[in-house]
Amino acid sequence: MEQLITFAELNDFIFCPMSLYFHSYYIDFDDSIYKSTFQTNGSYAHSAVDENRYSSRKNVLQGTSLYCEKYNLVGKLDTFYIDEGKLVERKKKVKQIFDGYVFQTYAQYFSLLEMGFKINSIEVYSIDDHKHYKIKLPYEDKEMFEKFESVINEINNFDYLNFNQTNIQKCKNCIYNPLCGGIDVK
Repeated sequence: MEQLITFAELNDFIFCPMSLYFHSYYIDFDDSIYKSTFQTNGSYAHSAVDENRYSSRKNVLQGTSLYCEKYNLVGKLDTFYIDEGKLVERKKKVKQIFDGYVFQTYAQYFSLLEMGFKINSIEVYSIDDHKHYKIKLPYEDKEMFEKFESVINEINNFDYLNFNQTNIQKCKNCIYNPLCGGIDVK
């Protein structure tokens, strides 16, 4: 049986596949020990949704645990406006839309579909500057949908023992670099 993949791992794997492995070392520690300031600020900005404080409206789902049987994905719903069929992924500050952001919304999308909801639109919302970025639905963007499925397949078949990171910029910005030693960063 394939492993469960969290929504966040879709984004993390794209950054560096080894992060999924090294994250397990820190799982029992307080976040403040290993998270960067950027990550801590992002978690704080997202806490209203995670703690179900963003909206008290009955037609807004937020912070709900989700499971997608088709892709074996688990995670938390960000915000779904039931009446509008609008799925919103909130990020602290969005400078560009990364594939991982899209994949996280797709994971929520497919989970909601399996629950019987109709999703009409997806967007990523940048909290700091109040910008909305429209994301095409999976059936509207075949290339992105194929990349989504490909990343899931890559995660399920990843070989940690034979991976070698070649992107020094990723290592410079990685909280796991001290454990990994992927590239000697000076």
